[in-house]
Amino acid sequence: MNTQQQTPYKDALTKSMTYLGEQNDTVFIGQQIIWPGNPMSSTLVNVSKEKMIEVPVMEDSQMGMTLGMAMTGDFVVSFYPRWDFLVCATNQLLNHLDKIKLMSNNQFNPNIIIRLGKGSDTPIDPGHQHKGSYFLEYQSLCRNITFHNLSSFESIEETYKEAYEEGGIHIIVEYPELYTR
Repeated sequence: MNTQQQTPYKDALTKSMTYLGEQNDTVFIGQQIIWPGNPMSSTLVNVSKEKMIEVPVMEDSQMGMTLGMAMTGDFVVSFYPRWDFLVCATNQLLNHLDKIKLMSNNQFNPNIIIRLGKGSDTPIDPGHQHKGSYFLEYQSLCRNITFHNLSSFESIEETYKEAYEEGGIHIIVEYPELYTR
């Protein structure tokens, strides 16, 4: 019998995804978002599957698709369940997303939220290749992207709402081990 209970952290993420899913211009892209497989997918229960694009393991291409869709006017929420997966998309992140406004003389100001998970250390250790945390390193490299660290539930809903309303490119880091207790 599973005795894990949802926490205020997961509740706030689910409410935030519901809010984003209700917006007319949002689209969600990532691995295991339509089909359960990582903790992030469990926060999308109130988002229409018609707003979701399921992609295979192709992190760099996913980031390129994210930027391309955002350049056409969509507000894109792109899922990377681990920092270590984002490493594979670093080319697109550093050379394209971070610099698109500069390269286009401000013609393109895409609206993107990159939802990023820090791999958990407990209850099961997923191995060194799945639990890295590179917040400060990437923040120092990406000078035109706003970074948020969701270490507690209190700021989750406000952070996602402000990221949507403010627009631009945001990387929002969450901690899936805080989803249950």
